[in-house]
Amino acid sequence: MAWQYWTEAHRQGCWRQVTTPHAGAGAERMMRVRTTASAVSKGTEALVHTGRVPTRIAELMRAPHQLGDFPFPVSYGYLAVGVVDEGPAEWLGTRVFGLLPHHSHHLVTPDDVEPIPEAISDHRALLAGAAETGLNILWQSPPRYGDRVAIIGAGMIGTATALLASHLRLERLEIIDTNPERRALLTGLGLTALAPEDAGDDCDIVIHTSGNESGLARALEITGDDGTVVEASWYGETSPTVALGADFHARRLSIVASQVGQVPAGHRARRTRSQRLRAALSALHDDRFDALITGTSRWQDLPQLMDELSSDTTTAAETLCHVFDYEEGT
Repeated sequence: MAWQYWTEAHRQGCWRQVTTPHAGAGAERMMRVRTTASAVSKGTEALVHTGRVPTRIAELMRAPHQLGDFPFPVSYGYLAVGVVDEGPAEWLGTRVFGLLPHHSHHLVTPDDVEPIPEAISDHRALLAGAAETGLNILWQSPPRYGDRVAIIGAGMIGTATALLASHLRLERLEIIDTNPERRALLTGLGLTALAPEDAGDDCDIVIHTSGNESGLARALEITGDDGTVVEASWYGETSPTVALGADFHARRLSIVASQVGQVPAGHRARRTRSQRLRAALSALHDDRFDALITGTSRWQDLPQLMDELSSDTTTAAETLCHVFDYEEGT
């Protein structure tokens, strides 16, 4: 038997039992991936779970292998790893990462997945999606040698972006978060983590990932004259209030969008999604990424955990990346 996770209605997720798929002898390029783990991208998947994907951009927000349509019923997700157990001989036994939903099995082509480097565990490989997003953010308005950069919001995306940016030759890199426990975690990773009121000002680039309008307001305050705010939060149907009456016009600031579904214009002609994923997987050779895995559960617990992660709960507040393990043979 095989299983697929579906969001059936507002805040109602469940596993559907389906026929186990097979690659088939005639489909030479198709192969089957048996899932070993998947992870929740908390910000986006919470919006899906609660039906807050705006109708106007529903098609743009489709995951690559999504089943169904927004708002419901829909089978969504894009962080999965597994082992190829049917298909071309050269792929059998290969561990792969794919932008795949929470299913026990997937039928894919070789172009749909990327092999996982041997030194990277299945759990860490799930962070390839966050690293890819961070890479895209940094390409949007690339920091230059000696720049002062701040990242507001130390969730999975903000922290992954900070780890990538820490390899650049910057004058200052600060990651800003209201949660003191999160700041302590980041300090342990060798990053400079500060409360919003302690953030340095006169930044060349401020990357906003908190998904909160107060974070965006603070971003505008600490960006230097003629500087840039990269808005990397996705608000769904929420309309944040943006304080454009103070710093924005007076200091000639810029706000630019980071759209994770496409490569920024400066790289669009030269980077495919596959190339971007390979770069993200390579970035995961940094052992500090393991700290982003803040919880693990059985795959059967996904419906309950998805609701907790989509609510104002302690679990949601403490989670960066929550992993779901799949038993072999299920």
